[in-house]
Amino acid sequence: MTAAQISAGSLIREWRTRRRMSQLDLAMEAEISQRHLSFVESGRAAPSRDMVLHLAEQLSIPLRQRNQLLLAAGFAPSFGERPLDDASMAPAMAAVETVLKAHEPFPALAVDRHWNLVSANAAIGPFLANVADASLLKPPVNVLRLSLHPGGIAPRIVNLAEWRTHLLERLRRQNDATADPVLVELERELRAYPSGLRGSRPAPVEPNAIVHPLKLAHGDAVLSFISTITVFGTPLDVTLSELAIESFFPADEQTRAVLVRLATERTDAAKP
Repeated sequence: MTAAQISAGSLIREWRTRRRMSQLDLAMEAEISQRHLSFVESGRAAPSRDMVLHLAEQLSIPLRQRNQLLLAAGFAPSFGERPLDDASMAPAMAAVETVLKAHEPFPALAVDRHWNLVSANAAIGPFLANVADASLLKPPVNVLRLSLHPGGIAPRIVNLAEWRTHLLERLRRQNDATADPVLVELERELRAYPSGLRGSRPAPVEPNAIVHPLKLAHGDAVLSFISTITVFGTPLDVTLSELAIESFFPADEQTRAVLVRLATERTDAAKP
């Protein structure tokens, strides 16, 4: 029995605990005996490469952490980690740009695993208007910091307390899954920013609400958005698996009309 075996078993047990799965539940999902799983987790049995990947699949472990699990078990990583500008990533990045462009006149952006801006479409303008702290717009632009920093978009978010809670909950879930030290530090930083709460409790959710909207002051108007997250369905590269596209849709007709008008103004300004 080696230290690597113990480490691999401990990691599997840790992920099972994170997923709130009993040992029996995971054994049944993986179609193996609970006894064998117990031996793997305790280090009494060394899992094969296929078993490591099989258990990782049942636990929905991210690709980056699957590589770490393989290394702990004494195997080479299975998933590459290429930079986004690598030639092999060109088809995927072209797909990202197609999605961003096709979403106009509504805003959409792509972010990496640390919530740094990778790309955005031309409709992102209302989010970047009147940012007081210019350093927040210097690459790499962290969209969570830009959103919640008092020198960023936060002063124009009408429902800041609600939106802040939503973003921090997303980040907390991500940290629970990955324990990424960069994201842990980012969460600590963001929680220190002003909450936007006037009292001790957040404002109640509207009874007829179906999602958390983002309400953004823009000039004399308040733009209201709902959003979706898009990821690649079958990634085999770590970097690509961590890339996400957030698309914002108008939640009311006023927002739609303003975004269409802004798009028309951009088109007219671009004409010779």
